[in-house]
Amino acid sequence: MSVPPVRDELFGRSHRSVTIGILLLISLVAFEQLGVGAAMPAVVADLARVEDYAWPFVAFVATTVVGTVLGGRWCDARGPRLVLLLAPAVFGLGLLVAGTAATFPQLLAGRLLQGLGAGAQGVSVYVLIAQVYSERARPAVFGLVSSAYVLPSLVGPPVAGIVTQYLSWHWVFLGLLPLVALAVLLVLPAVRDLSRPQEPALPRRGLVPAALAASAGIAALSWSGQHPTVVGGILAAAALALLVPALRRLAPTGTFRARPGIPAVVAGRGLISGAFFAVTAYLPLMLTATHGWSLTAAGLPLIAGSLGWSAAAAWQGRRPDLSRPMLLRIGMVAVAVGTAGMLAVAPGWGVAWLAVPLWLLAGIGMGLGYSALAALLLAGSTSEDTGYHSSAALLADQLTQATFVGLGGALLALLTSPAVALPVLVAVLAALAVIGALVAPRTAAR
Repeated sequence: MSVPPVRDELFGRSHRSVTIGILLLISLVAFEQLGVGAAMPAVVADLARVEDYAWPFVAFVATTVVGTVLGGRWCDARGPRLVLLLAPAVFGLGLLVAGTAATFPQLLAGRLLQGLGAGAQGVSVYVLIAQVYSERARPAVFGLVSSAYVLPSLVGPPVAGIVTQYLSWHWVFLGLLPLVALAVLLVLPAVRDLSRPQEPALPRRGLVPAALAASAGIAALSWSGQHPTVVGGILAAAALALLVPALRRLAPTGTFRARPGIPAVVAGRGLISGAFFAVTAYLPLMLTATHGWSLTAAGLPLIAGSLGWSAAAAWQGRRPDLSRPMLLRIGMVAVAVGTAGMLAVAPGWGVAWLAVPLWLLAGIGMGLGYSALAALLLAGSTSEDTGYHSSAALLADQLTQATFVGLGGALLALLTSPAVALPVLVAVLAALAVIGALVAPRTAAR
């Protein structure tokens, strides 16, 4: 019997609306995360002091952690139906509260709601993909999901800047509300048909306290990453001390040792995310402060990385029969080479233009590796633990990004010069990606 093309499963009559709805939900959250940075100077000028600049970002990150954990627990216990409807509603309410803010506390309240909704929504989308699409189609779904993240990275900041300049920063939030409603309407037919777990997951003790502790720790790391001072470095160390015991509760047993199966998948998500996104955070500073590039020129490697990610994710999606652990190893090696190559860019004597091809290579690695990890996560999960595993993987993303961005801030505070501090950070991140390449074969579903 012939196998129907994967594209027919994604965009045929039965799944077309839910596929588009998933992509729209993800794009909206990604746009809000990236676009709000362009509007934030105007927001702070209207409502607060420059010293308060980091708090809207910290507020979003803090409740994203809580939403991720609680959303995953609910999906495993009662299915994703309610979360898929409630999470976008909470995110939309956060947009409304922030978009109508006349005071800084109201803005922070809106950002808290946005983070809570975004975290729960991210987990529920993974569970929805697991229930709606066949295992053969999932690599293509995750290829599209990658594009839904990448496109906002290209258009989000300039669009938000134009809206802020010619209308108002309020519309950076309010303008997304109709699209949130549209996305919910598109996924609604699929949500009605979702099943509840036949054997709901057993309660996991201590999840809520651990989620709150992880929220506080990741928020502190995020704040310290935006404040490269000695105080920021001390706060980052304290946050890590808080996070380690919390994550032992929130992650599958064996994650820190990369035990074969799902623990290695979760560890792999943290390793590849930490390496790629921490370099991405400091690459513009590397090029402007050390090599004198303009802000516009310093964005070129980031664009190259985004395009490489999108192209590689689309390529792997059309090849569902390839080994996902093999693709993951190739992706990890590409990220490791791209990151290690920055050692020839970061010092004062470095060759700045190498950043563009190096980060294109790293983006290709992310397109292969990130998509492979998502497919492996669902392949190794059951209907009773997909939410838990998905929330653990998303938390690994958030933790490692915050940890190594915070480490970069601490190094800048201690070593003072980007030309000295950033090569040290790059060396650490390259080692992280190399470890990821060694872990890759352990991610095969058991």
